[in-house]
Amino acid sequence: MTDNLLLAEPGNPPLATLLLAHGAGAPMDSPFMEQLSAALCERGIRVVRFEFPYMAARREDGRKRPPNPLPALQQCLREQAASMSGPWLVGGKSMGGRVASLLVDELGVLGLVCYGYPFHPPGKPEKTRTAHLEALATPALVVQGTRDPFGRPEEVSGYRLADSLQVHWLESGDHDFKPLKASGRTQALLIEEAAEATLAFVQGVISKS
Repeated sequence: MTDNLLLAEPGNPPLATLLLAHGAGAPMDSPFMEQLSAALCERGIRVVRFEFPYMAARREDGRKRPPNPLPALQQCLREQAASMSGPWLVGGKSMGGRVASLLVDELGVLGLVCYGYPFHPPGKPEKTRTAHLEALATPALVVQGTRDPFGRPEEVSGYRLADSLQVHWLESGDHDFKPLKASGRTQALLIEEAAEATLAFVQGVISKS
């Protein structure tokens, strides 16, 4: 770990770099973020992880805090983005993906990748967080479990989303890509599928850039 950054470097020159933000409740080195970063790195994608101020403070003193106000989260991401170079994308898990999606057109990156996008709070489908996604100009990929309480297929299919945004559904996955045991699949398999979908997306945006 360097300051509040974690790097996952492929063995060969990377296709591109993904600046990846964590979700509201788990840090940049959570098991999910570790597994996802490793799977992306194996596919030639360099991953840069960082922590928002509230999570960095929790790491120092162990006290849980709510996320910073949205403007502070956005400013933190802008500051991280300022140090990026070469072909790169931005994205995040849940809340981190939402913050990235609000800035992506401003940042001028190759693309946006969100893992478990919070289309609405659980149990409150009427409180959508999709208005800015209707006019998104940057190519975007959302990787979402079909059982995700933040947005299931039957809900997302009814949203007006930009043509630049595509959704890859992970069958039986929840918000952390954990499937039902009856599905015969595992979280590890769904994370690998998410990484494979990301690779295809990255290759696609690079070919068009």
